Amino acid sequence: MRPPPFELERYFARHEFAVPYLLGSSDVEALSLAELLELADEGGRRLWEDLSLGYTEPPGAPFLREAIAGLYEDVESDDVLVFAGGEEAIFALANVALGPGDHAVVVWPAYQSLYEVARATGADVTLLALERESDWALDLDALEQALRPQTRAIFVNFPHNPTGSQLDRPSFERLVAIAEGAGALLFSDEVYRWLEHDPSLRPPAAVDASPAAVSLGVMSKTFALAGLRIGWVACRDRRLLARLAAFKDYTTICSSAPSEVLSFIALGAVDRIVERSRAIVDANLPLLDDFFERRAELFDWVRPQAGPIGFPRLLSEEPIERFCEELARDADVLLVPGSIYGHGGNHFRVGFGRRNLPEAIQRLDRFIDGRPRAGSRAA
Repeated sequence: MRPPPFELERYFARHEFAVPYLLGSSDVEALSLAELLELADEGGRRLWEDLSLGYTEPPGAPFLREAIAGLYEDVESDDVLVFAGGEEAIFALANVALGPGDHAVVVWPAYQSLYEVARATGADVTLLALERESDWALDLDALEQALRPQTRAIFVNFPHNPTGSQLDRPSFERLVAIAEGAGALLFSDEVYRWLEHDPSLRPPAAVDASPAAVSLGVMSKTFALAGLRIGWVACRDRRLLARLAAFKDYTTICSSAPSEVLSFIALGAVDRIVERSRAIVDANLPLLDDFFERRAELFDWVRPQAGPIGFPRLLSEEPIERFCEELARDADVLLVPGSIYGHGGNHFRVGFGRRNLPEAIQRLDRFIDGRPRAGSRAA
């Protein structure tokens, strides 16, 4: 299989460690090792101090899988399979669930591997577009129309990257019913779960709602520990998990022992870590609201409902790629042009999970004020 270049990752490879103000980043500012270890209880501290740097169990350490299972309502530790990040889990799932002659529906714009890996298996993929005109809401009627007898999987990502949209409970329940009615696997990328801006609107995890669903989780986003490279799938279909475990034998085999222990420590303090992430996001989002209100002649802003990302639009005739490249070069501020997702609407991803966001906005303001006035176009 030869998927095309991963445009988002190639873009970050050029800029992420060269530009200090990551205003397009999709994660929450990482904890330091010292901060994380301060959260360890006695059991976690003992695991860390007695850690042996040998191979780990391929499905994930039992203590870690038990901790992950505790994030869900109807999941046992044997329903959890640990991967080296969410990317590996997506890669394995697509290769196990899909092949030539199969069909998948993928919500779009999306993380590129959600659809390109599916395509690389030989499956036909329908991209189900979220539209700005509907505030990036999932069109469930369009989903039903996209289904075929050969549809084997539906891939969704809510809270959504890059738009920050969220499924309400009635929409989520209908989504689950559609997948079950079609006999299709529902793969639910839930890496921003617990960062809903109104927690009362949070729907259940897909794995809790359906025995035919898979929930993807990671330590990278809400839990602010991207450097651990730990992800997982939670699924009550043990036969599917066994096939995924067999496929994993050809990728990483097992995860990093230090990362597993540190992830366990974090999940033992999950409420405090989520509170920290929410505090950063909740403090930054009003600053973006103010910026886009002040710059309404230049940007169209749909306030996100969840997560640390949004997908505004540049209203001038200038291509968003040029705007972002000059911003990175002249102001040391990085945004992500929507074309990285294959999206042609002059949108860009903005992230608000970093503590230096106030300084980044000041630099963005100065950058805009220092440029020649560009003509705007109609929203």
